[in-house]
Amino acid sequence: MTLFAYIKSDYKKYKKYGGNFFIIVLFTQGFWAIFQYRIASFFYKKIKIQPFKILMQLFFLPWQKTIEIVTGISIPASAQIGKSFYIGHFGGIILNAKTIIGDNCNISQGVTIGVSGIDENRGVPIIGDNVYIGVNSVLAGKITIGNNVLIGACSLVNKSLPDYSIAGGVPAKIISDKGSIGYI
Repeated sequence: MTLFAYIKSDYKKYKKYGGNFFIIVLFTQGFWAIFQYRIASFFYKKIKIQPFKILMQLFFLPWQKTIEIVTGISIPASAQIGKSFYIGHFGGIILNAKTIIGDNCNISQGVTIGVSGIDENRGVPIIGDNVYIGVNSVLAGKITIGNNVLIGACSLVNKSLPDYSIAGGVPAKIISDKGSIGYI
């Protein structure tokens, strides 16, 4: 997909949840954060020559940090996020630089996706398509979150989850196999 196709898919996802062009672009902090990420990520992937990469970082880092401070949402340019990404609420969202998120995913406020584990288990989660991550959830470690998964609010996910599972709790346990259908 092209940069504009990604931005368009994100915009359509926000429009689906309500609001017109001006409300989404001017007043939706989640859209600001994902828009900034898309542009920074595009240049991060395209520029391979070191001197130009440093210049790019000097330009984008202040913009990224400003958006991060204003929105409370940290999405590094090196993260990999699929199309139609939706951040449901303002603030407290931290994604590790090596985060991988599939297409059509929703995350809520207070979500942290980070590194954890020891030796060969150390790493960052890989998140599939159509995943809903509830408020104040933490996903940490070298785990895989399947497609169509729903993670309940205030959950700590430190083990892999299969497709179509619903998980919740600390540590998260699978409580259903109905998945995220209806939440995305």
